[in-house]
Amino acid sequence: MKICNKMFAECLGTFVLVLGGCGTALFGHVGFLGVAIAFGLTVIAMAYGIGHISGAHLNPAVSFGVWVNGRMSFKEMLLYWVAQIVGAVIAGAVLLLIWKSTTDAATGVFAANGFGADFAAATGNADYQSICTGGAFLVEALLTFVFLMVILGVTDSRHENGKFAGLAIGLTLVLIHLVSIPLTNTSVNPARSLSQALFSCADGWNALSQLWLFIVAPLVGAGLAGLAYKCLGGCCKCKE
Repeated sequence: MKICNKMFAECLGTFVLVLGGCGTALFGHVGFLGVAIAFGLTVIAMAYGIGHISGAHLNPAVSFGVWVNGRMSFKEMLLYWVAQIVGAVIAGAVLLLIWKSTTDAATGVFAANGFGADFAAATGNADYQSICTGGAFLVEALLTFVFLMVILGVTDSRHENGKFAGLAIGLTLVLIHLVSIPLTNTSVNPARSLSQALFSCADGWNALSQLWLFIVAPLVGAGLAGLAYKCLGGCCKCKE
């Protein structure tokens, strides 16, 4: 498959992920469970819609973990990153246009990721909890690690039930959101975090000032998962 086709697929897929997931958070009034399901459904839909073209990474952290694991080249990973970021930012801009067409109010946190007392207060939702920087980093890195271990496992060529990979990945993302929405609004995806931080405008809290954590932590978790699965796969081969 040509790289331009893969890039377009990643751009489109990430656009749909942000539009569907963050759009539900902004307009759905469905609570944490509904938002978690929305993110999971978008991943499932794109996994089966474009997975055969690009693998449906939809996330720079996923591409990084796949590269660390040795399943794609560094150049291809960088091109995936560009496509994913472009798709996410376009989706964020579209969501802002829709938001502005329905209300004259400020955007607030705009489904952005954040942590701490100021972020919890800015959401206007008492269900959000204040978590320190170290705790937020641990949550994002650990959950990204879990996410990548599932992805690398179900997409392994040795897996006998690969046709269910999209479903397993989507359901894992639902679980991850249920754990971390009240803490960090769930990133595990630098492109998703960037797209919303660019358009967030909340009193007393700045999304861009905390964006670094939602870039670094997912990449750390994904990189560790890539290495861990490479070791696990090597051990499995030795026993065969």
